[in-house]
Amino acid sequence: MERAFFATRWIAAPLYFGLTIGLLLVAFKFFQQLLGLVLKATGLDFDDVFVGVLDLIDLVLLANLLLIVMFSGYENFVSRLDIRQHEDYPSWIGHVTFGDIKIKLMASIVAMSAIHVLADFIRVDDTSTRALEWSVGIHLAFVVSGVLMAVMDRIMEGSPDTHHADPQPDAAQHKEKHDA
Repeated sequence: MERAFFATRWIAAPLYFGLTIGLLLVAFKFFQQLLGLVLKATGLDFDDVFVGVLDLIDLVLLANLLLIVMFSGYENFVSRLDIRQHEDYPSWIGHVTFGDIKIKLMASIVAMSAIHVLADFIRVDDTSTRALEWSVGIHLAFVVSGVLMAVMDRIMEGSPDTHHADPQPDAAQHKEKHDA
């Protein structure tokens, strides 16, 4: 029964792989927006170029977020990736905990939200006061949520309940306990 229950984690594997389609869509939108920006570049003022580049950065942040969730989620919840010997192996893979994923997710959302707030303020003449207020309010909600998540994660790191002892200590640990 426990083996079958443990094996259910593999149900998530296709979900993580499915995020590659999301990554492809983000890449498609990136190059679509980049091409549009390049084709219109001579007729754009600085603010339009600035907002266009911010949109590209937003898509790159989203792509990075997808990669973090795909790789670290798979490694944390499904199985280890057997690619550590690969020459392009990123050093962060395998070192991102579930708490790190939450913090990186929230930091990415805050960064993307900040980009949207900045774009709204660059286009302040075309943006209603109500829209600006909502934009800033939502951004502040994301910032506060991120800070609270980080604080909760820090509290949990210090909690003795989060550090589970190995149920089967190795022979050296066993010998140390009994010799004392």
